[in-house]
Amino acid sequence: MLLGIDVGTSGTKALLIDEDGKILGSSLVEYPLYTPFPSWSEQEPEDWWRATKEAILSLLEKTSISSNDIKGIGLSGQMHGSVFLDSKGTVVRRAILWNDQRTAKQCDEIVERVGGVKKLLGLTLNLALTGFTAPKILWLRENEPENYSKVAKVLLPKDYVRYRLTGEYASEVSDASGTLLFDVKNRKWSKEMLSLLDIPEEWMPKVYESPEITGTLLPSVAEELRLKPGIPVVGGGGDNAAQAIGTGIVRSGVLFVSLGTSGVVFAHLDTPEGDPEGRLHTFCHAVPGKWHTMGVMLSAGGSFRWFRDSFGEIETELSKWSGKDPYDFLTMSAERVPAGSEGLIFLPYLTGERTPHADPMAKGVFAGMTLRHNKPYFIRSVLEGVAFGLKDSLELMKALGIEIKEIRAIAGGARSPLWRQILADVFDSPIVTINVTEGAAFGAALLAGVGVGAYKNVEEACDSVVRVVSREEPDKERVPMYEELYGLYRELYPLMKDYFKKLSNFVEKYYVNKK
Repeated sequence: MLLGIDVGTSGTKALLIDEDGKILGSSLVEYPLYTPFPSWSEQEPEDWWRATKEAILSLLEKTSISSNDIKGIGLSGQMHGSVFLDSKGTVVRRAILWNDQRTAKQCDEIVERVGGVKKLLGLTLNLALTGFTAPKILWLRENEPENYSKVAKVLLPKDYVRYRLTGEYASEVSDASGTLLFDVKNRKWSKEMLSLLDIPEEWMPKVYESPEITGTLLPSVAEELRLKPGIPVVGGGGDNAAQAIGTGIVRSGVLFVSLGTSGVVFAHLDTPEGDPEGRLHTFCHAVPGKWHTMGVMLSAGGSFRWFRDSFGEIETELSKWSGKDPYDFLTMSAERVPAGSEGLIFLPYLTGERTPHADPMAKGVFAGMTLRHNKPYFIRSVLEGVAFGLKDSLELMKALGIEIKEIRAIAGGARSPLWRQILADVFDSPIVTINVTEGAAFGAALLAGVGVGAYKNVEEACDSVVRVVSREEPDKERVPMYEELYGLYRELYPLMKDYFKKLSNFVEKYYVNKK
């Protein structure tokens, strides 16, 4: 048996599979997200650890499987978040997350210190973005010097859980790629970046390839979790790289589009040759010796969740007595709305944006409202706006000559047939789903299997367990309409970019600074 653990933004999932890829059980434990100021996003690392323990114990109780059968543990998790530890391994402050937007100033500072965007791309293959780890370290130094003076280690979210499981300060190449402190091309920490930013190299954990064993389960932790001590814990992967393993994206031509909290378009690369302008990320893959490119929008499923939480009270109540998901009720009403929402367009920039507009000040917008547009129209507009945001990344990949044979839809939003059909129509490409729906946790478990020898390599692991189960074809009548509407969508951000900055300054002046 193989145990996968995914430290997500909304909760931690523990998943148990056998070596044939059969899912034996899973358990999810949620925790809060803190937003002390507009555009800030934080979590307590202790909540991750508590949730990990609860999820594992719940999983073992539900499956009634002997802990002696668990041969390996793989880790995945939200990327970029900064966990600051002191010399005793104690957390210094709340972790600053991937979708936190407070570090625009520090990103500008990084570009200046390094010597320009071109030099930065040469060192890291990526632009300086607010979500990444390096600007968070600089923010701490400039804004919380007392906390900064205590720092002895900086870990990523899943690697903090690894530390609690094994006592080891370790990471792996796919997650380290998103720190802006990593030499992605050569798969090691960038001494030059660390030096230019005055960040001590000893703060960084040892880096492994994703299937490599990084440590073993501590006896004290094993006793608490009712597991066998000494179980190997492999490197695992950042959530997107681990999802790619869990969905079989381990060769050129097959992509995934993820409709999780954030939205991702992900493609495998055999060489580290990504977007020369840095509009797409280029990271190390969880497949040893391979890379991947991806575009990321910050609020995909998160946009739909925002709508549900803000305007879905009736649907939430209905779900309590019907047993159906509130999202099902929302999408049922959206199905009655004509494609294109009669010109209502949603810009899904609720937490700023990353691809293709690296703009922490971007805001969400509904454009084109009329008296005809009632709630179902707004629901469909949200689904279409997210699809347009993902198409931005897909178009960049096409322009780079990346081969696109198949697009696999994954994560929570992919459960909606309506949303999948909208993607097929907007992309003008078939959208398929696969037999695996557990994503990153499943990929982490497969990586554990490679690490302990259950599979020869990552490709063999994926080939043995992943298969296509459904397919949505684009509606050729809707495709040209969506192409035209996408053009109108694309015009909105340039028109509003300066306005977003003014609005952000207004919020800063009257709401952030007053607190």
